[in-house]
Amino acid sequence: MCDRSLLFELLLELEEAIRRIERRFTRIQKADDFIADDDGLDRLDDISMMLIAISENIRRLDRLMAESLANRYPEIPWSEIKGIRNILAHDYFDIDPEEIYRICREDLAILKRVLGKIRHDLL
Repeated sequence: MCDRSLLFELLLELEEAIRRIERRFTRIQKADDFIADDDGLDRLDDISMMLIAISENIRRLDRLMAESLANRYPEIPWSEIKGIRNILAHDYFDIDPEEIYRICREDLAILKRVLGKIRHDLL
């Protein structure tokens, strides 16, 4: 069995990272807003950093869980979440604002819901 307190800590960090992204994304109405001015670029940078943190914590969470995330919660593309860290960290100057926009607009709400489900299942 794994250390439940560490699992809960990772989940809290993931939920906080999502909240930060949601807060920074509020003024973004379309992908081009990320590159329209310095404020948009700052938001793109900040959100990308939080996506890296999410990716790293998902990787840690998956290692600590008794059953793999992909097996237990197949509605999330876990390998893609884990892989985005490498794209953002190593291809930083080629970040696609459209993809970041899509992640923020579509994927984060699903991830947030599943993280809540994971936390509930650990209780």
